[in-house]
Amino acid sequence: MFNNKNKTILLTGTAGFIGSNFVPYFLEKYPNYNLVNLDLLTYAGDLENLKECELNPNYKFIKGDICNRELVEFIFSEYDIKGVIHFAAESHVDNSIKNPGVFVQTNVNGTYTLVDVAKKYWMEKPFTYKIEYQDCRFHHISTDEVYGTLSLDPNELFTEKTPYAPNSPYSASKASSDMIIRAYVETFGLNAVITNCSNNYGPKQHDEKLIPTIIRNALNNNPIPIYGDGKNIRDWLYVLDHCKGIDLVYHKGKKGETYNIGGRNERTNLQIVDRICTILDQQVPQPNFSYKSLITFVEDRAGHDRRYAIDASKLENELGWKADENFDSGIIKTIEWYLNKYGICK
Repeated sequence: MFNNKNKTILLTGTAGFIGSNFVPYFLEKYPNYNLVNLDLLTYAGDLENLKECELNPNYKFIKGDICNRELVEFIFSEYDIKGVIHFAAESHVDNSIKNPGVFVQTNVNGTYTLVDVAKKYWMEKPFTYKIEYQDCRFHHISTDEVYGTLSLDPNELFTEKTPYAPNSPYSASKASSDMIIRAYVETFGLNAVITNCSNNYGPKQHDEKLIPTIIRNALNNNPIPIYGDGKNIRDWLYVLDHCKGIDLVYHKGKKGETYNIGGRNERTNLQIVDRICTILDQQVPQPNFSYKSLITFVEDRAGHDRRYAIDASKLENELGWKADENFDSGIIKTIEWYLNKYGICK
């Protein structure tokens, strides 16, 4: 059982990529917290990602669905939950195009279930918290994709004031979940914050995502698929920098506010694949061969947004956050992690 003197926080979906980087970081930094991880372990969740945490007395894993209200209420009551950091989400755009309903169920209905139970457990009535839950906070993790797409003008960036204009079923479901959180702040006075992040990369990312796909296919001498002309632009954020931003907003962010977390590392998909192949050519060279020869252009994704880029000034100026990694340093760490995963010696 947990140490009852510790504050217990519910984390959702942390067997996935970002959450499984967050948990060991958070456990080490805050030994006075108990962490309950609620995760359904869909294809994108893997307890191997959290193997280093499973014996920590301040950590407990519960397999379950965030849409299961009875289970969520039991967890709040059984563990006296005094904070929520909500990572759980269906997140792969391609999958949302094939099966939008799953995204609505998890991202919209799941978020509603969590925030409604938090309100019920922590609050006596709108804008009035129960005495013992005065400091409880709900932190919702979202995405820059809710803002839609940007022009190629480098001066045009997503800010917290950018109107929502989601273009995929995934981003629409995340935009909907953001609006639910906002409604609970405005209508009930719930102490909640939202963070919208740019594309993450780093250790433990699921194989279906772009950077792991490039690395895996290159090492297996398989074609490296790049959508369309490869000139779609994303702002890349190293996952541990994102975790540090979440930590900062959870503890120091203003109630009801949104904070954008971005790496200020815009790259086209072609630049990403070129850089990874160059590093692999240096670290895992093959005679008379460059991994770049494996680059293959494939039919573009439906509704493929052209450019995302985040202005993280609010987080930087108000809370003092700053990314520690630029793309060149972060991608080397990422590649080294995958080489180790695949048992490849440099």
